[in-house]
Amino acid sequence: MRKLRWAMDGAGFWDLDVSTPKTLDGLACPVPGDPIPLGISRGTRLSRPNQIDFIQRFMHAPLIPSYSKPQGLSLQRVLTIPFSDSWFVTLLGQFNVQRFVASVKSSGESHGSVSSWLKSLQKHLQEKSLYALNLCTDFLLTPDDTLLVGLDAYGYTNKRRIKTVLHHKFAHHDLMVEAVWPGLFVDKTGNYWDVPFSMAIDLASLATSDSAASYHLSLHRNIGTPEQFENNQNQSSGPPPTLLPGLAIKSAFSYKKKVDIWRSTARMLKLVQPYDFFLSNPHVSATGIIGVAATTSVGENSVRALVEDDRQGSRGFYLEAYGMKASCLADIFASVSFAAQYGNFQRLFLDLSRFQARLDFPSGLKFLSAATSVTQDLLNSQRPTLEAVQAICPDATFSLQQQCIVQIVGPLSFRVDSGVTVDLKNPKCPIQAQEPILAFEYALQVLGSAKAVAWYSPYRQEFMAELRFFET
Repeated sequence: MRKLRWAMDGAGFWDLDVSTPKTLDGLACPVPGDPIPLGISRGTRLSRPNQIDFIQRFMHAPLIPSYSKPQGLSLQRVLTIPFSDSWFVTLLGQFNVQRFVASVKSSGESHGSVSSWLKSLQKHLQEKSLYALNLCTDFLLTPDDTLLVGLDAYGYTNKRRIKTVLHHKFAHHDLMVEAVWPGLFVDKTGNYWDVPFSMAIDLASLATSDSAASYHLSLHRNIGTPEQFENNQNQSSGPPPTLLPGLAIKSAFSYKKKVDIWRSTARMLKLVQPYDFFLSNPHVSATGIIGVAATTSVGENSVRALVEDDRQGSRGFYLEAYGMKASCLADIFASVSFAAQYGNFQRLFLDLSRFQARLDFPSGLKFLSAATSVTQDLLNSQRPTLEAVQAICPDATFSLQQQCIVQIVGPLSFRVDSGVTVDLKNPKCPIQAQEPILAFEYALQVLGSAKAVAWYSPYRQEFMAELRFFET
């Protein structure tokens, strides 16, 4: 969802932040799963104010648009104040165009002269409900340590949001410490939730190759009762259990194996730099991931909601101590992905076509239990139950990028990302697209692997322009 990452990186199992125009820093955290998704890994990325500053300076865009329903169209601009090589401050301002137009229409004022019209316009522009401000400061403490402190102020709600993030790079690990007041989360149904206080500590090993083992440790602490973010488009009966107050400790170990089925040996054009180095090698490859994850929860978040899937079979190894408000859930997971690319992304036309697909098995124990049940039914000449067949169906994610379509040339490409769900209980439409994302990408050739991305989500009715580095 709006991560716009290729399926090959296995990101479906990690709690990568979700891009959203609903906040000034452009981020929301996915609601933690049980035990998948794994951890609370944020992933390194350029902060939202720095992205806008780069676009203003080097792409000559004075205002950056964004859209979300029901907030409407907003325009953003950043002022950067460098105090030293290791410390700078950014001030991001956001103007809500839709609220401004609504304010002018609702006033119903008549203007007999140009001066009166200008005074009325100035009056409306002074309304604080049209503006939102983000004050962010970045400190480069050491070559391996960065500290970010941000404050969001929204004029139309008088709400404040404070975030601090400390990132440390070890030789073979990444450490991320984050605290947010309040923290914004988004669940799978599209509901946004505010948690009064959220803190996360995450330690992840860095992969040394395409085929290697890795592990992940994380701690997540929530304080206060979650509340629905204003103007949710989807109503919910209650907050997700994993957002309730409490402490959650997660650990995961996985092994990834990548196999090249075919890789081009043709030479690239001489003296012609690819638009993106990460997209300059035609190939066909497959990747498999298998691992185990465990979650230990203490507090109100230890109570798991009883869903229909749990009645049909185990979703993993589960223990719960009611008196101590503690629980432990462990499961195995697996993923299989396929990638195919044609073209070196060097020429103006017909030089980049890419397709990727990924099948996720988030609950290995449930899958094995259902597969065993189906096998026994077939051996006994019985018809397998619909629930068992449904449990075998994996979660599918497809991603397609086509660089040569109508009026798209050179570094400009069009992209579609979408998940696919299989619901056998709905015979009229058993296969459905899950939150498709449409995006235009403009590769910034001088930076090797960077792109300006403008994406739109029809499901959430959100639009946003971003800058992304080293993402394929």
